[in-house]
Amino acid sequence: MKIHHDKHHGTYVANINKATEGKDPVPILDLMADALEAGPVRNSGGGHYNHAFFWDEMTPADKAAKTKVSDQLEALINKSFGSMDEMKAQFEARSAPGALFGSGWVWICVNQAGDELKLVGTPNQDNPLMKGVLDEVMFPILGIDVWEHAYYLKYQNRRPEYVSNWWNVVDWDKVSSNCAYVIENHAGVPVRD
Repeated sequence: MKIHHDKHHGTYVANINKATEGKDPVPILDLMADALEAGPVRNSGGGHYNHAFFWDEMTPADKAAKTKVSDQLEALINKSFGSMDEMKAQFEARSAPGALFGSGWVWICVNQAGDELKLVGTPNQDNPLMKGVLDEVMFPILGIDVWEHAYYLKYQNRRPEYVSNWWNVVDWDKVSSNCAYVIENHAGVPVRD
């Protein structure tokens, strides 16, 4: 994870800083809305936002085991997927190499109406906040990096094992907080710029 954070994510941060140098500072969340219009912003800005979001939703396994899904999030999971186990099964199926070819991300999002969760995959460093990536802009509350750099050093070509083990470090308190924020603000979750 250190290489993933320091080298891969660090490069996205350096590149988005370079691409926006000399311009008025804009929070990364605001850049996502129109990111399809600009290659460096789309690729490096998306890479930074996605990775910052990814790091924030994880915690060491011993702490993750003590986190809880809020009543609000549990109700949406049950409404949208039937159960937590079914959501995880669908998430893992969507994360499989045949379901999301190549590199990208898999997300659980709140829809525009704020009343349902959607499971989506995005290629490269795109994310559901970017206009034009999906049929509608959605608000991620949970996401996993399924680029090979995220798992190859430990899992080689075993992406399904990486995804299955990733659940052990998901911070459900944070995911619940993300859900509450999105529903209350009808906006994407801010990350550290």
